[in-house]
Amino acid sequence: MTGRIEAFISRGGVMFHRVLCLMILVLAAATAAANAQTPARLTLQSALELADKQNLDLGAARRRRAVALAGIQVAKQRPNPTINFGALRDAPHESLFFSQPLELGSKRQRRIEVARQEGVLTEAEITVLARLVRRSTREAFYRALLARAETARLAGVLQLAQRLKQIAQARFEAGDVAQLEVIQAELGVSRAQADLEVAQQREKVSLSQLNALLNEPASTAWELTGGLADALPEASPPELFRRAAQSNPELQRLAQEQRVEQSRRELLKADRIPNLDFELGTDFNSPQDFRVGPRSQVSLTVPLFARNQGQIAQSLASEQVLVNESAAAARAVEGRIDAGYLDLKAQQTQVMLYRDRLLPVARQVEGLAEESYRAGKVGILAVIEAQRNVQEADRSYLESLFTLQSLFAALEETVGEPLD
Repeated sequence: MTGRIEAFISRGGVMFHRVLCLMILVLAAATAAANAQTPARLTLQSALELADKQNLDLGAARRRRAVALAGIQVAKQRPNPTINFGALRDAPHESLFFSQPLELGSKRQRRIEVARQEGVLTEAEITVLARLVRRSTREAFYRALLARAETARLAGVLQLAQRLKQIAQARFEAGDVAQLEVIQAELGVSRAQADLEVAQQREKVSLSQLNALLNEPASTAWELTGGLADALPEASPPELFRRAAQSNPELQRLAQEQRVEQSRRELLKADRIPNLDFELGTDFNSPQDFRVGPRSQVSLTVPLFARNQGQIAQSLASEQVLVNESAAAARAVEGRIDAGYLDLKAQQTQVMLYRDRLLPVARQVEGLAEESYRAGKVGILAVIEAQRNVQEADRSYLESLFTLQSLFAALEETVGEPLD
């Protein structure tokens, strides 16, 4: 009897252990599934940082840094020596000599300087793309917020349409209105449902576009932190002009192109100094005179006709073109900043008008129309018209908020550095 009890206890312990392991596995799987379904939080700043690290176009452009560094290594190379061996029927019958070009002047240093300046130019071009990616990411982030806000707005429109249908149905059952008004209310519900479904699909598209810029899977879901009404920093036009003069990518690129042209012209001037070709060797097997005889030779190109005059003149002309282009670009940047600042202020005024005046009045009229319809004072068309006015004002308000953020992104790109 005691043995049976011990066996039973032993089997029960094994069973308990198995059940415990199974529960742990189920709990772990449930936790993993919950974590997989929970979207990660994404702020504007984190989106900009992800794009800066992961954007494929920007990553490909940054690979060009290795090319620029290799160009410096190429410029540092020195000329290789040449070994010559000759065998002739005439005396001396054999010869062996070495030839080594010697660069005079500062040719090598000038080549290295040109390569370094071209590397800085590569960095300037990368900066141009980085600012474009930053602007595109900022606009994509707020476009996703706009799509999400539009979805929420249309969900509220659907609730209003359903409530109006309930009021129309109640009045029809009470004999106050004809069935036509119920049908009109049902049509409004159907239209609102269709608009909501389209908005949900557009929200997925906007998230997919944002994920493309962030180099994330297209199906990645984000919990976007922030809103279309995020406050924007203040800056005066003189301050923006000053910062743009130091940071605008286009101006920086043109200035660097001038430095590259100047370094190339210095290399052309250095190339006017001819190289010295030094040869040292030995002749062999001249029976009448010697068996081994040393020989040497020095050659130098005389810069009598070609002294890089045309190339230097071309370089000077190219630099003058760059100077004029820089002046035109600086004026254009000032114009874009001035226009962008004024557009931003005008858009802020429009946003305040919608927020403080148009939307409150439209919502008040919609509420009064619904109460009047409930009381039998107006027809259903008056309520539908009031709801439509609220929807248009609300949609225009959201679009004006997105336009405001887009204008700020364009102004920031023109300045060339973060403004927030």
